[in-house]
Amino acid sequence: MKITEESMQVLEARIPMLAQEAFQNAYRQALARSGKVMRAVNGKLVETHADGTETVIRTLHSPIKVTAGAKFKLKSRVVSF
Repeated sequence: MKITEESMQVLEARIPMLAQEAFQNAYRQALARSGKVMRAVNGKLVETHADGTETVIRTLHSPIKVTAGAKFKLKSRVVSF
C-alpha cells in the first residue's frame, strides 16, 4: 500500500496526541502497580501516591541550556543504599 504525502501528514499530526495518551496511560499504570509515581513539579522531585497525597523528596537543580550537538563528559556517581 502506497502512502500519499497528504495521508502521511495526517498521520504525523496525530503523533503529539498519541504521545500524550501513552504518557497518561503509563502514569496510571505505574500508580496502579506500585501505588506511587515520581514527578518533577515546580523544581521539586515529588512522589505522588495513588490516594492523591504528595511527598516532596528534594529540590531539583536548575535546568541547563544545551546547544544541539554539544558533548559533555559526565562524572560517575556512586550511589549507596
